[in-house]
Amino acid sequence: MAAPGGGTLISVKGSAFGHPAAIPAVAAVLGALLFANLFTFASDSQSLWLISTVVIADMLAVGGGSVVAAREVMLAERRSDVSQARLDAIVDSAMDAIIAVDATQNVVLFNRAAEQAFGVHRKEALGAPLERFLPQRYRNAHHGHLDDFGRTGVTSRRMGDMTTLWARRADGTEFPIEASISQAGELGQRVYTVILRDVTQRKKALDALQAQQQELRRLAAQVLEAREDEKTRIARELHDEMGQLLTALKMDLAWLRERLPAGDADTARRAEQMGRVLDQTVGATRRIASDLRPLMLDDLGLAEAANWLVGDFSSRSGVQCEMRMPGEGALEGLDKAVATALYRALQESLTNIARHAKARQVWVSLGAENGDIYFEVEDDGRGIEPADFAKARSLGLKGMRERMQYLGGSIEVARAPRGGTRVRVRVPAQGQAQ
Repeated sequence: MAAPGGGTLISVKGSAFGHPAAIPAVAAVLGALLFANLFTFASDSQSLWLISTVVIADMLAVGGGSVVAAREVMLAERRSDVSQARLDAIVDSAMDAIIAVDATQNVVLFNRAAEQAFGVHRKEALGAPLERFLPQRYRNAHHGHLDDFGRTGVTSRRMGDMTTLWARRADGTEFPIEASISQAGELGQRVYTVILRDVTQRKKALDALQAQQQELRRLAAQVLEAREDEKTRIARELHDEMGQLLTALKMDLAWLRERLPAGDADTARRAEQMGRVLDQTVGATRRIASDLRPLMLDDLGLAEAANWLVGDFSSRSGVQCEMRMPGEGALEGLDKAVATALYRALQESLTNIARHAKARQVWVSLGAENGDIYFEVEDDGRGIEPADFAKARSLGLKGMRERMQYLGGSIEVARAPRGGTRVRVRVPAQGQAQ
């Protein structure tokens, strides 16, 4: 495997020159030899033996130095080869595919994991353009991205951020990857190294999980719809049939009270008690029917139902409520599922305020904007804490969120500027089931 930017690196570390006494000894020998040469030529000596001795010493020094230098070069090359082999083994043992390209975007490194990922042998990949391993639709953009990355000066970064990247195998099939890129070298001689991982199985698992979540949302929505239908049916029966029967009983009781014998105080008192109980029963029936599903939601629409709900909450809880409504006709023609979801979310928000907030004032606004219906409920109570969302019993908030997500809407629950809790809900008027 050719290392990117490879070359023979010669170092004296660990060699004979790395010994502490080596450099002083060599310096002493060279100094003595230099002194002998200077003395011989400066004294203009004609002594043949002295000149011969100096020449022989010079030849021995040059020869010895050449031998030592050649030996050190050979050792350095051997150490470089060992280091390169160790690096190659590390790169080849990596579980992720590693590809390096030069400034012309031709492959200069291709490890074993890359061979398995792309289905091509290393010898065939080396020297080939990188675009061979990219889907056709990404090739032009990739050149620009790589050039831009080279100019940034950033040494490394994740590729694709939150988007899914795709690569191409030798047989033409595409597969999803996650990758990071790094660069090294000078301008014009840069080497770009990409470390990538095949995430096909992970993406399949994620897609399957998302499909299951969507299926669960559809199932939950069908259950909620069936539940609302059943509530509507029961509320109708309570309102119509029970109401008629209770009205008939009141009329019969009034007829009996008119015909009671004069002076029968006990019977009169019992009849009066029966009348009060019957009035309480009528009130309870109406309240239960309204709690199940207010008939005005189907008969008069969301605006009237929401207005009644806020008023009823204020009278029961004693909390002052300020209601802001849109102009007439702004909430007409809503999808039934959307109207029901918004009404139930508003009902749940007010119920939470009554149970937990200890508020004295509540502000409710309902309106339409850009094809969406929204409402906002704010109170001046104790406020909601982040830990409240994680409570196992906070099913109301979770149910609201799931219902809004299924319809393509959103819900935001946070602390309000007044110190309490603020709930914001927005959903398309006609719904967009996910």
